[in-house]
Amino acid sequence: MNRWDVADVMTVGAVSVQQDTPFREIVDRLEAHGVNAVPVVDSFERVVGVVSSADLLAKLEFAGDDDRVRLFEARHTRQARGKAHATAAGELMTAPAVTVTGRTTLPAAARIMESAGLKRLPVVDDLGRLVGMVTRRDLLKVFLRPDRQIRDEILDVAVQGLAGVEPEQLRVEVADGVVTLLGQVERASLVPPLVRQIERVDGVVDVVSHLTAALDDEARPYNAPVMF
Repeated sequence: MNRWDVADVMTVGAVSVQQDTPFREIVDRLEAHGVNAVPVVDSFERVVGVVSSADLLAKLEFAGDDDRVRLFEARHTRQARGKAHATAAGELMTAPAVTVTGRTTLPAAARIMESAGLKRLPVVDDLGRLVGMVTRRDLLKVFLRPDRQIRDEILDVAVQGLAGVEPEQLRVEVADGVVTLLGQVERASLVPPLVRQIERVDGVVDVVSHLTAALDDEARPYNAPVMF
């Protein structure tokens, strides 16, 4: 299957700042473009970090505070306290930046965002240069695929090559991304892997199986002894 990747959904081009971009200008750019974070790039447009609104808010949170080290203070609190005195992007940014390439699959990008607690990721080329941005909202675009496209991919690609599954014996219905399977397969044990294969098709919201099987090879013979 030809899975969608980040290049299919990302925003090409992205607002960015340099390491010497002053605090006030960063705030201006966030406000002007309606974003919560911007990548920081070097003179070759390579991404070296990210400045988020959370980094900037440290200046409000610790305004007028002293610099004494607190006993048992959490690491992220110490880092935020240090950023309260920062005046340029290079001092404010979180580095290294978490990035993806245009070839990153959507599931992989979603996992990266979830594990890192991020809502958007810079997209870079093979040299680490900024080419765009991808957000959680962008990743959801895959679920806007037309039902006909999803159905065609299931019949033309997803079920091809699965031994015991004949496409002409299946009836595939797709409504709002929900796939309903009707028809018959050769063996009952084929149904779970078939459903999993279809779940991997981009844009599928759910799979409902009403499939029957010519042979129930999953049933245990009545009163068959249990082997331990």
